[in-house]
Amino acid sequence: MNAESQARLYSREPSGPKLEVLGPKLERSEEVLTPLALQLLASLHRRFNPRRLELLAARAKRQAEFDDGALPDFLRATEAVRAGNWRVSPVPKDLEDRRVEITGPVDRKMIINALNAPVQAFMADFEDACSPTWANVIRGQANLKDAVRRTITHEDEATGRVYRLAERTATLIVRPRGWHLPEKHLAVNGDTLSGALCDFALFIANNYEALAARGTGPYFYLPKIESHLEARLWNDVFVAAEEALGIARGTVKATVLIETLPAAFEMDEILYELREHSAGLNCGRWDYIFSFIKKFRNRREFLLPDRATVTMERHFLKSYVELLIKTCHRRGAHAIGGMAAQIPIRDDPAANEAAMARVRADKLREARAGHDGTWIAHPGLAGIAREAFDAVMTGPNQLPVLRAEVNVTAQDLLSVPEGEITEAGLRNCIRVGVQYLEAWLRGNGCVPLYHLMEDAATAEICRAQLWQCLHHGARTSDGQPVTVERFDRLLAAELDRIHHEVGAARLTHGVFPTAARLIEQMTKSESFDEFLTLPAYELLS
Repeated sequence: MNAESQARLYSREPSGPKLEVLGPKLERSEEVLTPLALQLLASLHRRFNPRRLELLAARAKRQAEFDDGALPDFLRATEAVRAGNWRVSPVPKDLEDRRVEITGPVDRKMIINALNAPVQAFMADFEDACSPTWANVIRGQANLKDAVRRTITHEDEATGRVYRLAERTATLIVRPRGWHLPEKHLAVNGDTLSGALCDFALFIANNYEALAARGTGPYFYLPKIESHLEARLWNDVFVAAEEALGIARGTVKATVLIETLPAAFEMDEILYELREHSAGLNCGRWDYIFSFIKKFRNRREFLLPDRATVTMERHFLKSYVELLIKTCHRRGAHAIGGMAAQIPIRDDPAANEAAMARVRADKLREARAGHDGTWIAHPGLAGIAREAFDAVMTGPNQLPVLRAEVNVTAQDLLSVPEGEITEAGLRNCIRVGVQYLEAWLRGNGCVPLYHLMEDAATAEICRAQLWQCLHHGARTSDGQPVTVERFDRLLAAELDRIHHEVGAARLTHGVFPTAARLIEQMTKSESFDEFLTLPAYELLS
C-alpha cells in the first residue's frame, strides 16, 4: 500500500463516518478491502454519488418521455462538439492493437485461460458475466490482484491439473458494474454504495502501482451509459482517483460500450467527455437490442421479431455500427466490434462447422466495415477472429479508415426490422431466460446454453421480448395472439423440457422455482422492470 497516497486521501476527506462493510468477512477480504481502497471508495462516494442518483433520475424522466411518444435524436445543444475537429488522446502501446479481445467472468480459472489465450486483450467482467454475490466480488478482486502480479494459479480438483500464466499474456481490461447497480454489502453513513464505484475503486487502488511496474495501466470498459453526462461523471471519477493516488492525469483509459439506444445518438459527445481518458467505443450489440426494446416498450410499432433473426445485417444495427466506426476514427479512437456468442460444439462436427462459419462471416463483416477489433467469449474462437481481421488489417488498427461516405440519420437508427414472431422463438426465450437466471442466482453469471454463451445481456433480450409480446398481444406466425393463458402453457411446457434436460432434482429444489417465478412475474407485470438484475440482486447473498 502506498502510504503517501493514503495520506493524500485522508488529508482531503472531511471528518465523519468511514465506509462500513456489511458483508461477511471472507478469505482474503483484508487483501481486497485495504485501508487505501476503502478510503478511496468512501471519497468517491461522497463526491459523486449524489450526481449518480441525479443521472439515474434523468434516465427515468427520459424513459417517461419515450413512453409518451418521444423519439431520441441528435442533441441540438451539442452541435458544436459534433462539428469540432478535436481528437482523443493517444492510447498506450499495449492498447494500440486490439484486434481480438476475449471476455469473461472474474473466476480464477477463467482469468488464467483468458490471459493465456492467443488474443490481444482480456476483459475481466464484474457486470454482465458476473453474478455479484459478495463472494464473487471479493474473490474476483483477489484473483485480479494475483493476475496483475502474475502469481495467480489454479488447481483443478477433479484432474489435479495446475493452471498458470504463460510468459506472454493478454492486456487486462476490467469492466465494473453499471451506474444503476448497487453494492449492498458496503455503505457510507447508511447509504448503499454504487457497484460501479466499488469495482473501480477496489481495482485501481490495489493495483495501480503493480500495473505501472509491468508497463501497463488501469484500463476499463464502461457499460450501460445512456448519455454524455454519464460519461462526464466517469471522467470526473477518473480525475479524482488519479489525483488521490498520485497518478498522472490521463493514465486511466476507458472504452465505452455503446449498448443503449440513447448513447448511439451521443457518440461524439461521449468521446469528447472522456477524450483524455478514452480508449474508444464498442458495439455492445446484445444490450443494444435489449435497449431498443426497453426504450419503446409501450409502442406496438416497435415490436421486434425473433431474437435469432435480429442480426447485424438489419438496417438499424448496420447503421449503428457504421456510425460508431465513422465517429471513432474521425476522433482517433478505436472502434471495437461486438460479441461472438458461439462456443465450440465438440460432440457434433457438422454443427460445429456451421457455427464457426457464422463466426467467421461475422468477424469478416466487422473487419471490412472498419472495426479495429472484436470480442469473443471462448478461446476456441480466437483463431477464426484473428484470421478474419488479419485478412483485412495491414497495421495494428484501422484508424485511417474514416468511412466518410457514411451518413446515418435518426431514422436509420430507429428502423424497425421486419420478421416473424414464432412460438419456437418464444419458447427459446423462456427456456434461456429461466436457465440463465437460475444459474445467476446460484452465483454463475456466464452460462453455456444450446451452443451459445449466455450472459445478462442476452437474458435481458429474452425476458424483454416475452414482456413485449405479451403486453401488446403480438401474433405469432401461426396467427395466434400471445395471451397470459398461452404464456402459462408455454412456460409449463418449457419447464418440463428443462426437467428432462437437467433432471428433476435441480428443477424442483434449489433456485429453479425462484427463477421461473421471477421470469413469470416480470413477464406478466403491467410495468416493465428496467433491469432483470435489480430484483434478482435482492435475492443474492
